Amino acid sequence: MQAWLDSILQLLALPQYGLSTLFVASFISATLLPIGSEPVLFGLLRLNPDLFWEAVIVASVGNTLGGALDWWIGYGAHKVADRYSHSKHHTRVIDWLEKLGPKACLLSWLPLVGDPLCAVAGWLRLPFWPCLAYMAIGKFLRYLLMTAALLYFFPA
Repeated sequence: MQAWLDSILQLLALPQYGLSTLFVASFISATLLPIGSEPVLFGLLRLNPDLFWEAVIVASVGNTLGGALDWWIGYGAHKVADRYSHSKHHTRVIDWLEKLGPKACLLSWLPLVGDPLCAVAGWLRLPFWPCLAYMAIGKFLRYLLMTAALLYFFPA
């Protein structure tokens, strides 16, 4: 098993695959699918520590674009969500999001709620470009702090 894992990590570390694999993993992890990009990012940086900034930026861009996809999915799913518009919890969440506006997308990095938050922002038709900017800031800070902490606690 260890040999198989080592071969996968070596493949991911190749320059022609490493950053593109990280981009795809971070994009998919930002959608509503329960997949994490952190292991790919950490594995890439363990094998190529000199790619720190490139990897953080690629992961941030991929994750932000995945959040943008969530926004567009939410934008198009307005009719489906109308079924649930009568619950008290739904009304409180919508009021909170409308009050915060695009700034709520700063929380798009949070596990479990961040990706649906992007979809709800689109459903509410909050302005796309400000939402995208706040998503990018939140996701970049997440990857920067998480990667720095992982490398600090698990040095090569």
